[in-house]
Order: sequence, then structure tokens, then C-alpha cells
Amino acid sequence: MSEGESKLRSALTGYFPMFIAVLSLVTSIYNGYLNNRFVDIIQRNLGRGEYLRTCKDVIDAYFQVKFRAGLVNENAERERGTATASSPAQIDAANAVNRFAALGTYLANLGDETTRARYTDLARQLERIAGEAKRLPANEFNTLFEPADRLFTTMNDDCVKSAKAAPM
Repeated sequence: MSEGESKLRSALTGYFPMFIAVLSLVTSIYNGYLNNRFVDIIQRNLGRGEYLRTCKDVIDAYFQVKFRAGLVNENAERERGTATASSPAQIDAANAVNRFAALGTYLANLGDETTRARYTDLARQLERIAGEAKRLPANEFNTLFEPADRLFTTMNDDCVKSAKAAPM
């Protein structure tokens, strides 16, 4: 072996492990950076999820208060003799409309203004339908749902698109 090869071999023997150690150190620092970013992302996502869950609960509570206050008002009107009693079916229908409105409002908050308008319009149509249901014959009652069915189909399509777009 020549003297040049010997110097090269000794230089490689000395510097190569240091090069590997430096690469390992850089990799470790980068891995620590990525872990910190990942923890930050998880913390923000958990905070956002809790915030959205609380929003959903607040919206549901609002509609329940509105519904129950309406029943109190109706009972007071009945005591004064200016209103008739609601049947349990009417109360259940109004409660179902309020539940739909609460969930619709929650989902609408995650969409754009057009989506919010559709959810609001559908909730109002359902409220009107529930109020008129007692006074209409069956054939007229079924036609009341036609505009609501169209809006619901559009909203359901939005849900399907969002579900398909979400990563698994």
C-alpha cells in the first residue's frame, strides 16, 4: 500500500465516524423539531374539537330553552283562555324540529353562507310544517314537505361530499 493510500485510509477512519455522528445529531435535532410540531398540531386540534363540541352543546341548549319557553307561554295562554292545549304529538314534533334546527345550525357553522341560509330555511320550513300539520288533510300535508325535501336532499349531498372528502 502506498503512502497516499495510507493517509487516505487513516483520514477516512478518523473522519467517517465523525461524519456519521454529525448526521445522527442532525437527524435527532430534526426529529425533535418534527415531534414538537406534531404535539402543537395535536394540541390545537384538541382545542378546536372541544370548542366545536361546546358550540354544539350551546346551540342545542339554546333551542331547548326556546322550545320549553314556548311551552310555558302556551300554558300561560291556555290558563288565560286564549289558546288550546297542544297534544303530546305536537310537542314531540316541535321538539324534533328544534333538535334538527340545533344540529343544522351546528353543521351550517362549518360551511359557507349559502349552506347556512339553506339550513336556516329548512329549519323554518319544518317549524311551519309542524305547526300546520294538525289543520291539514293528508294530501295537502304531503305537498308541504316537497320544498323541504328538496332542501334536505341538497343538505344531505353536502354531508356526503364532506364525508367523502375527509381523510380516513
